[in-house]
Amino acid sequence: MLPDGRYDEARGDRCSAYAGRYTVTGNHLDYVDYVDDTGFTATGVLRDGVLHHEHLVLYRETGPA
Repeated sequence: MLPDGRYDEARGDRCSAYAGRYTVTGNHLDYVDYVDDTGFTATGVLRDGVLHHEHLVLYRETGPA
């Protein structure tokens, strides 16, 4: 999750397996425009800076990018 409303997701050894946009309204997050899956949308909820997405709990990465 990048601060400019974009995301870049790694999978296995692929650094940029999926990329696209997201929006946040209050504590609700919506993903839009998965590059590899046109039309895919997903949602998540932000609680105390932690993203709860489907069965995943995603924490902010720390350290150098």
